[in-house]
Amino acid sequence: MKLRDKYLKIVEWSEKDNCYIGSVPGWIGNCCHGDNEEKVYKELCQILDEWIKIYREDGKELPNPTNKEYSGKFILRTGPELHKALAVRAVSEGDSLNKYIVKKLKKTLN
Repeated sequence: MKLRDKYLKIVEWSEKDNCYIGSVPGWIGNCCHGDNEEKVYKELCQILDEWIKIYREDGKELPNPTNKEYSGKFILRTGPELHKALAVRAVSEGDSLNKYIVKKLKKTLN
């Protein structure tokens, strides 16, 4: 495994720029672009390798890796009013609060 594999790399289409844009969240912002998604990804990997090399040569500590496993659980603080409203909606649809919120969150990603 290469060190760069520990970092999340994102290549996404930009309607504004009408091209693919590559970045490494939490470390390297939008740093490369192009019409071919695979070429942008390869360029992004090269850029990340260069940044890792520069950091090491300069004796800088690398940022914490972002490409990690997720448990599927997280804590969300909503406040009592929203918590109650969501619970009531969930019950009215015959769902548990967890199942109801997961359905709603999935909808926002589509």
